[in-house]
Amino acid sequence: MEALWKQASRLKEQVARQGVFKQFGYGNSDNSFADESEVKLHQRLEKLYLSTRAAKHFQRDIVRGVEGYIVTGSKQVEIGNKLSDDSKKYGVENTCTSGDTLSKAATYFGKARSLIEKERGNMLKAFGTQVAEPLRAMVMGAPLEDARHLAQRYDRMRQEAEAQVVEVSRRQNRVRESPGNGDMISKLEAAEYKLEELKSSMVGLGKEAIAAMSAVEAQQQRLTLQRLIALVEAERAYHQRVLEILDQLEEVMVSERQKIEAPPTPVAENYMPPPPPSYDEVNGVFASTSVNETIQSVDFFLGEALDSFKAESEFELTLSAGDIVIVRKISSNGWAEGECKGKAGWFPHAYIERRERVLASKGAMSSCRAFGWHPSFQSNAHMDGEEQAGWRRTDREESQRSAVQQR
Repeated sequence: MEALWKQASRLKEQVARQGVFKQFGYGNSDNSFADESEVKLHQRLEKLYLSTRAAKHFQRDIVRGVEGYIVTGSKQVEIGNKLSDDSKKYGVENTCTSGDTLSKAATYFGKARSLIEKERGNMLKAFGTQVAEPLRAMVMGAPLEDARHLAQRYDRMRQEAEAQVVEVSRRQNRVRESPGNGDMISKLEAAEYKLEELKSSMVGLGKEAIAAMSAVEAQQQRLTLQRLIALVEAERAYHQRVLEILDQLEEVMVSERQKIEAPPTPVAENYMPPPPPSYDEVNGVFASTSVNETIQSVDFFLGEALDSFKAESEFELTLSAGDIVIVRKISSNGWAEGECKGKAGWFPHAYIERRERVLASKGAMSSCRAFGWHPSFQSNAHMDGEEQAGWRRTDREESQRSAVQQR
């Protein structure tokens, strides 16, 4: 019986509460306009509370992410500066004995790496001052906390109003059970008056909380977007500057690599040999000891022209790349004397390369036969001393006669 009595009392209070809810804002009554306004106000405040809370969490996530990026980036700056110092140290010491190309490249790399790490440091500084600090200040700022406190006060007042609704319903039941009791009627009137005051205060506080929360929401949206744009701009400027540095670095390093990979053979257009010996020096006119020492007769050998050479005087010999030359004399100033295609004269010794064997072409055959040298001979080392001396003497006389005729 007691359980049934408690259940009946509970149902009775619930019915009474629903009736009071309808009267004071939660149902269709004469006060329906105010009731709908209060419900909409409550729903609006709930949405604002959820929105500002989500934005606050997002701002906090951005701050944590940026701070982690700053910590990691600072470590990268430290590692990059160490690499820069090591590279510049190697470039200054230059321990290589065959050249300084790698040392120069290391110096360029070290300087570029130092500039890159400086740009990275500037970017991290911008992350801290333009992104993390403003967002952290807003997360912990007074406007948000004040607005949230207003919303919490509104919730507490709304709970008090709901409790007062229950109190009014209970008083109404007692008045119905004991009609004419003046004390109960006065208490009911006091409870209803208090409920009206709570409802009025709740509506005013709700509007104030909505205004504060709306202002905070707008500020959150605007400031967070601005900070994200600042984050993107700082990182974009960093990458653009780094790209410029890397382009310049690649250009100078590729240039240094080309110096290493360039072939060691001389380039004709850049090679400026000294002038060849004069005709008088070659033929002994006004000869002195120092002059005779500059001209060295050598065993005949075959040479192949590596590049073209155009004669600029009657004593010089024009060569084309691939020509086979019989070399007879070599001067200490870089010139050699020989014969090619039936013509004799001087040419830069660096333009030819010695060949032990050559293909039997018409040019090679004619050059060899012009001086009585069969092309199958690789050298005249098989001759005895008298034959070599006679050959050199005959060859020198023929060379002198040819030069006199040309003059």
